[in-house]
Amino acid sequence: MSDETVVLETNKGVIKMKIFTEKAPITSKNFLDLVNSGFYNGLTFHRYVEGFVIQGGDPKGDGTGGSDKTIKLEIKDDLRHDKAGKLAMARSMDPNSASSQFYITLARLPDLDGNYAVFGEVTEGIEVVLQLRKSDVMEKVYVE
Repeated sequence: MSDETVVLETNKGVIKMKIFTEKAPITSKNFLDLVNSGFYNGLTFHRYVEGFVIQGGDPKGDGTGGSDKTIKLEIKDDLRHDKAGKLAMARSMDPNSASSQFYITLARLPDLDGNYAVFGEVTEGIEVVLQLRKSDVMEKVYVE
């Protein structure tokens, strides 16, 4: 399976993300299945921390929700939080609790390496990512 491109149409503009389907197959499949089902359409970004991350993918909109399944933590040494625009799965304290919530880094965040699954990166629209704030909307999310 070759890497896929996911388009995030937000109220602030369009973001394109390369999904590392070969390097992170478990995490990528979970995310792409949700994208293809329309799960993310209309959801908001519920968390913004300046210089850290913008996070979304919670159907409840408050950081406590997810999809109906969780996945195993998938860490690869060459997939790092090494710049703004890295796409990774959020989770609870349980390493194997990632579901539907994801975040995009707003800076280099090496402290997150080894604890959260990086599975993609922004290829177009990093300026849009940097403008996103809490309550901004993912109007439509789809595979290009």
